[in-house]
Amino acid sequence: MQRIITVPSVSSHWKTSRMTDPRTLGNVLSRLMARAGYDREQGSDALRSAWESVAPESLRGGSQAGVVRRGVLEVFVTHSALVQEMGFHKHEVIQKLQSLLPSEGITDIRCRLLIEAGQK
Repeated sequence: MQRIITVPSVSSHWKTSRMTDPRTLGNVLSRLMARAGYDREQGSDALRSAWESVAPESLRGGSQAGVVRRGVLEVFVTHSALVQEMGFHKHEVIQKLQSLLPSEGITDIRCRLLIEAGQK
């Protein structure tokens, strides 16, 4: 029994691996930044800045914005009483965040207790 092995020719390999369209520098850089995580860093800086401007005075020192997942902003607070305080201001804060960061799609806020939150 003989086994027949087919090897693709060099010309067919060249045709399939060759790029058909040139890419723009902006496209290449945006993909590189996404891979390196720079876009997330810039996004989180904008989120932190927005949180500092819209958070109620009573929450600013003891809270920090986390990440947005499926429209839910995770906020870390230093004390369980701040979770209750956030409940009073939640609707107003969400509206302000939606106007400042419409691309984030924030629809809700979830508070999580983290002792180191708010410390810089």
